[in-house]
Amino acid sequence: MSSVGIIAEYNPFHNGHLYQIKKIKEKYPTATIIIAMSGNFTQRGTPAIIDKWERAKLAIENGADLVVEIPYAFVTQSADYYSYAGITLLENLKVDKLVFGSESNNIDDLKLIAKTQLENEDFDKLVKIYAKFGNNYPTSLSLALKDLTGKEITTPNDILGITYIKTILQKNYKIEPETIKRTNDYHNKNLTGTISSATSIRENINNLEDIKKVIPINTYNALQNNNHHNLEDYYNLLKYKIITDDNLEKYHLVTPDLATKLKKEIMLSSSYDDLIQRVKGKHVTYNKIARSLLQILCNYTKEEHKNNKEITYIRLLAFNENGKKYLNTYKKEITLPIISKITKEKDSLLSLELKTTKIYTLPYKEKEVWQKEIENNLYIRGEEID
Repeated sequence: MSSVGIIAEYNPFHNGHLYQIKKIKEKYPTATIIIAMSGNFTQRGTPAIIDKWERAKLAIENGADLVVEIPYAFVTQSADYYSYAGITLLENLKVDKLVFGSESNNIDDLKLIAKTQLENEDFDKLVKIYAKFGNNYPTSLSLALKDLTGKEITTPNDILGITYIKTILQKNYKIEPETIKRTNDYHNKNLTGTISSATSIRENINNLEDIKKVIPINTYNALQNNNHHNLEDYYNLLKYKIITDDNLEKYHLVTPDLATKLKKEIMLSSSYDDLIQRVKGKHVTYNKIARSLLQILCNYTKEEHKNNKEITYIRLLAFNENGKKYLNTYKKEITLPIISKITKEKDSLLSLELKTTKIYTLPYKEKEVWQKEIENNLYIRGEEID
């Protein structure tokens, strides 16, 4: 069976995501579409608007065949960690092709740039030089690549796509990357036409009638029927942690400088966003600060992170009949354990998943959401796996 993989957050699932799946089906009509999806927190260091179970269900209802979870320990990291986890899951699931949205839609250029990053000895030196001139990491990376290749890559999906390709090359994976032209501006906060960015949808999430034209009807219904998780709703929890913990440096991603700034600014800040703005410096992006604060919120330490460097399982979230058939075809070739719930077996990644899901639900008292972690709560369109 042929298969196509997508790495996604679906936060929330919108018409652009539906367009991508439809384009894949047009080109590969018999392929099984497999999604490696972020869990309840995102790569930006924020809570997903609706929980992972709902988002996995929406993916299946809109054309995907199988959804597996990227664990928290890899989602809430830099693009390299996020990429490693997503690609490794898809590779282990014997996926043939990785398809991702791209602003340039030039796979040859992206492959060249990825190879340059890995093989050119001057690349890291140039990045450090540009960083010394006050540029943050993404800008320094872009400037170094332009010097070495003549190609200028500044758009987020192309940058992430390069990271995917780097992972494939580094790990010598068989999966083949392929692009689909992105049709909207990733950063645009205004709703436009029938396809708009997830950013614009989240910005207008309280006006469901306004976003109805840019999301499928089942996403609209899910947003109506579920709590909208907002970063600011976690602010008091974070504030309490920062005030009462005397050793913020023990948390993953938290530097001594950031720990000092947080202690200084926490009683002066008025919101989660205000705190980030107060401690953000020239060399550090907003998202990196948000990811660092999330580690404090979720009590995720540097010591704990040492034990969470490798993917140890494949967590199923949802599938349909085609996804079931695919799993039954390849399950003897898949070396990682395939699970659908958290059991008594000790696995640090799974323990972390349960803990962070409980924290995800705290402002909303969603007992049923974290209970799904220990129940077989797969969304299945068809029968159980044999």
